[in-house]
Amino acid sequence: MKFRPLLSLLILCLTPAVSAAVRPNIVFILADDLGYGDLGCNGQKLIRTPNLDKLAQDGMKMNVHYSGNNVCAPSRCVLMTGKHPGHAFIRDNVQAKGYPEGQMPVPAGELQLPLTLQKLGYINGSFGKWGLGPVNSSGDPLAQGFTRFYGYNCQAVAHNFYPTALWSDRTAVPLDNPKFSAHQKLPAGADPNAAETYVKFSGKQYAPDLIAQEALAFVRANQAKPFFLFYPTTVPHLALQVPDDSLAEYQGKFPETPYTGDRAYLPHPTPRAAYAAMITRMDREIGKLLAVLEELKLTENTLVVFTSDNGPLYEKLGGTDTDFFKSAGDFKGRKGSMDEGGVRVPCLVKWPGHVPTGSVSQRVTGFEDWLPTLLELMGETAATPKGSDGVSFAPTLLGKPQDERAFLYRESPGYTGQQFIRAGNWKLVRKHLQPPGKAPRPNAKPGDFELYDLAQDPAEASDVAAGNAAVVERLRKLMTAQHADSAEFPIRFLDAAK
Repeated sequence: MKFRPLLSLLILCLTPAVSAAVRPNIVFILADDLGYGDLGCNGQKLIRTPNLDKLAQDGMKMNVHYSGNNVCAPSRCVLMTGKHPGHAFIRDNVQAKGYPEGQMPVPAGELQLPLTLQKLGYINGSFGKWGLGPVNSSGDPLAQGFTRFYGYNCQAVAHNFYPTALWSDRTAVPLDNPKFSAHQKLPAGADPNAAETYVKFSGKQYAPDLIAQEALAFVRANQAKPFFLFYPTTVPHLALQVPDDSLAEYQGKFPETPYTGDRAYLPHPTPRAAYAAMITRMDREIGKLLAVLEELKLTENTLVVFTSDNGPLYEKLGGTDTDFFKSAGDFKGRKGSMDEGGVRVPCLVKWPGHVPTGSVSQRVTGFEDWLPTLLELMGETAATPKGSDGVSFAPTLLGKPQDERAFLYRESPGYTGQQFIRAGNWKLVRKHLQPPGKAPRPNAKPGDFELYDLAQDPAEASDVAAGNAAVVERLRKLMTAQHADSAEFPIRFLDAAK
C-alpha cells in the first residue's frame, strides 16, 4: 500500500511520453484524376498496380469514399479544411489575380488539417501539386502549416510533366527541360506514326520522379519526429507523358491510334500505353516510399492513406481513354460530374496493428471526414476545429461498429452548376444550376431533381424521383440547408432563390 502513491506518480509522469510515442506518422497520397476502377484491387485488368494492391491487402479498402469535389482545387480545399463544398472557401478552379501563376488563395488560417497537426507537434511537408494559393500569398503552403514544399504551386503549370522549374519552398528551381506548351497539336504535315515527331514534347527531368525523391528525403530527415507527409502526385492527369523505360512495358499491348492533340494537351503516339505506364510508374514510386518506411522501422507507427482528388477524365479532354480502361468502374460520370464516377474515388488505408488487414468498408465517407478522423485516432478529438463538417470514421478504421453517416453533401458552380446529397442509399441530384449566360434560371420544376437508390442502382441508370416525392422533399430541405452563398463562387440559381 505504501508504494501506491509512488506508483501513481510514476504512471502520471510516463503518460504524456507514452501518448506521444503512439501518435502515428501520416502519409497521405493523393492521385490526380485517378478513377475508382484504375487500380487492380478495384477490378482493373489492364494496368499493373502491385504496390497499391498490396496496400489494400495489408489494410482497409474503403468502397464508398467521396472526393472533396469534382475538380482539383475545391477537392483539396475540402480535404484540408474539413468543410464540405457548401461551406468551404474554394469551390471551383480559378486562377489567382495579381500573381504570375497559381490559383485563388485560401485566406490565412483556413487549412485546419495541416495547421492543427502543426500545433500538435507534427512536421508537415507537401510534395506534388498544390493549387490553393500562389507563393507568398495567404494560400502559400508555408503559410498554412507546412514547413516544406516541393513541386508545382500552380495546377496549370502541372499540365506538363517536364516543366522548366519546380518550387522548392518559395524558390523556383530550374530543371534541365526545354520550354514548351503542354497545350499544342501536332504541326501540319507531321507524321503521327514517327517517333521523332514527339521528341520535342519531353525533356530530361521527369517531375514526378523528382517530387518522389524529395518526399523520401523528407521522411528520412524527419524519421525521429511525428510527421505529416502530404503527397499530391500529378499522375495520371494530363498531359500524357512518361519516360520510355516505363512506356516500354505497355508498348504493343493495346490497340492504338495516335493522339494528335486535337482535344487539348500534348499529342502522343500510343496514348493508351502512356496512361497505363504513368499509373504503373506512380505505383512504383509509392512502393519505394513504403519500402523506406519499412527500412526506417516506421511502418508500424505510420498511417498510410491513398486516394484520388476526383474521378477520371471525360472522353473529350486529351488523349486519355478512360472508357477503354473502365477507369470509373461501373459508375456513370467522369471528372466534373456529380454522378458517382466523378466523385467516388479509390481509398486505401493501412496502419498495422490498428486497421484490420484485408478489410473492406462500405461506410459512406468523404474528404472532410479526414480531419476529425485523424485527430480521433491520435486521441486529440478536443482539437477538432469549430465549423468542421467532417464526421470521424476512426471506429470504422479500427474495425469497430459505427452508425452510418447521416448525409454527405456536394456542390459545384462549375460544369453548369450541380448539387447532390446522399443519405443512406438515397442520392438526390440537381444539375444545370448555373447555365451559360448571366440571367438566373426561373424557379425550379419537379424535373430538376433526380433521385437514385444506390443500393439497387449503383450505376444511377434509373431516376426514381417521380415515385418517391416524400424522399425528394426530405432531401431537398436538407440539401438547401447545406448551401451557404459565396461571393467568390456564386451559383446563380441557388443564390437567386433566397
